[in-house]
Amino acid sequence: MNTGREDQQFDRKSLRTVSGKTADFGELAKDCVCFANGAGGHIVIGIEDDATEAPAGQRIPADLLDRVRKRIGELTVNVDLAAEVQRGDGGGEILVLTVARAVGVASTSDGRYFLRVGDDCRPVVGDDVLRLVNERPSVPWETMTSLGVPRERCDALKRTALCDRLRASDRVKPSVREKTDDELLDHYALASADTLTNLGVLLLGTATDRARLGTAPVVQALKYDERGVKIDKHVWDDHVLSPVELVDAVWQGIPDFREAYELPDGLLRMRVPAYEEAVVRELLVNALVHRPYTQRGDIFLNLHPAHLEVVNAGRLPLGVTPRNILHASRRRNDGLARVFHDLKLMEREGSGFDLMYDRLLTSGRAAPTVAEGADSVHVTVPRRVVHPGVIRLIAEADQRHQLTQRERIALGLLGQSEGLSAVELTAALELPEPSALRPWTARLIELGLVRTTGRTRATRYFVEPVLLREAGLEGHTTLTRIEPYRLRALIVEDVGRYPGSASSEIHRRVGPEIPVRTFRRALNELLSDGEIRAVGERRWRRYHPGSAIGHEDDDGR
Repeated sequence: MNTGREDQQFDRKSLRTVSGKTADFGELAKDCVCFANGAGGHIVIGIEDDATEAPAGQRIPADLLDRVRKRIGELTVNVDLAAEVQRGDGGGEILVLTVARAVGVASTSDGRYFLRVGDDCRPVVGDDVLRLVNERPSVPWETMTSLGVPRERCDALKRTALCDRLRASDRVKPSVREKTDDELLDHYALASADTLTNLGVLLLGTATDRARLGTAPVVQALKYDERGVKIDKHVWDDHVLSPVELVDAVWQGIPDFREAYELPDGLLRMRVPAYEEAVVRELLVNALVHRPYTQRGDIFLNLHPAHLEVVNAGRLPLGVTPRNILHASRRRNDGLARVFHDLKLMEREGSGFDLMYDRLLTSGRAAPTVAEGADSVHVTVPRRVVHPGVIRLIAEADQRHQLTQRERIALGLLGQSEGLSAVELTAALELPEPSALRPWTARLIELGLVRTTGRTRATRYFVEPVLLREAGLEGHTTLTRIEPYRLRALIVEDVGRYPGSASSEIHRRVGPEIPVRTFRRALNELLSDGEIRAVGERRWRRYHPGSAIGHEDDDGR
């Protein structure tokens, strides 16, 4: 039993939730409804929020199981719950509640609806209740057998290829790899008794049967010129290929995906692909796996000179929005997602947009943008490299310090800006509050890659100026409108590298386009704060690294 990080299918709670004066069965009932309306999951009771194991001497009262089952049954509708006592690795007992995915929609007994999204339980209100009902039919679309396609009528080549790929994947358990082809079809819900399920038809059916589904994906790639005129078109609409095969076919079939830029890198030139393969594949996988297969609509890849836009039918899964898509995760097609994951065509749940952010930002491009239409989702990724120096900045930092994905994303955002406030960086990373920035920035600050100024919400984050200069990124800042904190940092860095310089020399190196009054104001503030010191008078005045004594203003007073 996983007792670690809370996620889409796992939560942990203190024993106080169900015992003593602090018992709150209403809150527990709400969480059970969340899991039932999601993909089901486990709630472990007996572990505190800041721990991963139960106390060694903890024991679960003998009557607690029946009391929990009874109260949850009284407080919920359409929630199927199993409870058992287990002993943790540390010797303490825990109560494990296994909540099944609801057939239909679950609610609390007083008529409230909730849904599990990522590691959060969210209320469902208003029109979203109807969306929840529509998205959760009594029988999932994937497991339906209404077409009546016999198991023997599947495409033999597709069946063999899929089973061989599953057996070769290290994500598949050894016990599953030992299964026969027929057993694998049953294991992945591709067949039920003698009939292929809708998922089985989608992945293994003939072109004729796949077309009979009515919602099998059709992909159109449309290329436009600078004026928005369509100049090329590629279409996959004959239903010959399964969604698994479409990923490779689309990537290989569009010439633009093989184009690249040559960018200067010192005396050499580096080759940067116009589109990162991992990003394009992730976009295709997201479009294929997360689309509503109960709804018709093609997948469009609109290729413009400056960007690629992927348009998919249907809205985002309930609970996921353009503002939380980097962190929220909710599967719409569990079976298809499972097959794609085990085939290593997609990463673990919720990490797809992390990967796109990482690859785009580290290649000097802007982050992807997501927009939701009335009945469609639009994801746009840039083609052009805006800040080539960011590639070198992050590559060298990553090679030296082995940065995490989160750290590369944060460094890429800061490297492409003149610095961001805590509030701005929080919004860019789609975090709930500035205090959540620590896992993204703490080590960058410790390593000297990022510097800060100010405190709490007024904190500003910016890349160490020396690193920006070495990466050739200083040229992209607008020095005539430079932020005061950045100007001060540049002056301190320059004085440290060239002690004994005159103010005119510092001004010339830092940026001659900076207004003289702005520059002098920053210089005087640094003197007052003791971050630099001055020696000499007027024309002979020279500046040195900070000292607690002997500082004067720039006019010699």
